[in-house]
Amino acid sequence: MRSKPALPEDLPREYQRLQARLGAIGWMALGSVVERNQPGQGGPRYQWSRRVEGKTVTVALSAEQFAWLSQAIANQREAWDIMEQMHRLSLDHLWKNLPSTTRRKRLTKRTLGLN
Repeated sequence: MRSKPALPEDLPREYQRLQARLGAIGWMALGSVVERNQPGQGGPRYQWSRRVEGKTVTVALSAEQFAWLSQAIANQREAWDIMEQMHRLSLDHLWKNLPSTTRRKRLTKRTLGLN
């Protein structure tokens, strides 16, 4: 049995608000950036590190690249936070509004993914 996809007006206001925030996020990037500003540390002043195929890759950056990547990484983290909230709202809707099977014991919040 297939259900129809929810129309945008059928979604709760909180979910619609999160969708709008997610759609407004700009460039995204994974990893972390570091500004090395202490004298005597050696190496490049700006660095970007990330995991690629199980290995850490580090790249030297210019000041402009550092500023751009800093914002892109912050956007990626914000997107994860928003999607986590959307996931929780989706599960909450699932358990409250769709028919379930009969159970002998009540499901815990952890099992339902609501903790």
